[in-house]
Amino acid sequence: MSSPIRILGLSGSLRAGSFNTAALRAAQRQAPDGVEVDIATLHGIPLYDGDLEAEQGIPAPVLALRARILAADGLLLATPEYNNGIPGVLKNAIDWLSRPMPDDGPRTFAGRRLAILGASPGGFGTVLAQAAWLPVLRSLGVRVWTGRSLMLSRVHQAIGEDGDVADPAALENIAALVAAFSESLRTAD
Repeated sequence: MSSPIRILGLSGSLRAGSFNTAALRAAQRQAPDGVEVDIATLHGIPLYDGDLEAEQGIPAPVLALRARILAADGLLLATPEYNNGIPGVLKNAIDWLSRPMPDDGPRTFAGRRLAILGASPGGFGTVLAQAAWLPVLRSLGVRVWTGRSLMLSRVHQAIGEDGDVADPAALENIAALVAAFSESLRTAD
């Protein structure tokens, strides 16, 4: 029996009722057999400050998140779209994670396989945020998987009273994304 495919879902929102974290919980529930989806948030990561880095090194929450990323086979980035762009807290975390690490180990993102999804109450989903991430990820050497896109628009209508994705079509789209991305990880060179 082969080992499971491990995907780390990284939510780009700090809000307790985050639509993007809800989408990742749905991805976790909808994952096919042999695929594990873990969810990480950005809580505890300070604003990037070169003086802080010089004085204290890389903060512990950044190192912990980096370890989770390196342990995963792939990264599923769940990005909100704020003012037609990428969310500052997620960009901040990526900036911290892209710094040279004290263990001088592998770069966090170089060659990392990554898929993007996004959920928004707006009518266009997160099309602009997802497009805005591409040059950032390219500069980090990320291998962005483009086999399927998922921009959950008007997501507030797909969320049940419990705060989880309840809409059957949204769940089907999330399941299809996770299945296709995990298959690409399984067959990756």
